[in-house]
Amino acid sequence: MFVRGIISILINALVLIVIAGYIDAFQLSSLGAAIIASIILSILNIIVKPILILLTLPVTFLTLGLFLFVINAATLMITQGIMGDSFIIDGFGTAILAAIIMSVLNLLIQKVIIDPLRSK
Repeated sequence: MFVRGIISILINALVLIVIAGYIDAFQLSSLGAAIIASIILSILNIIVKPILILLTLPVTFLTLGLFLFVINAATLMITQGIMGDSFIIDGFGTAILAAIIMSVLNLLIQKVIIDPLRSK
């Protein structure tokens, strides 16, 4: 369980670095900042995200789950607020784009790399 959490944090840090490399309005100052951002994001996903999902359940239902990207973007913006100048997102639109890319990359990594390794 502990190893899975560390791997998840490192994968999220890698995904954040990839996003920062392709989107100019999404900036990370270093590898350490990416790891810290990933840890903060994981904590927020455990504590804050379920509360936000519960509070926005009707909207999430009406949008067929697409509102979850807004919630993910909000947690990214909270992470950016906590980290200050070492993690910068220039606007909520950039955060939504980053949340979509993070979801797609995490899904691909899960299906292409992690699931085949678990089945062995």
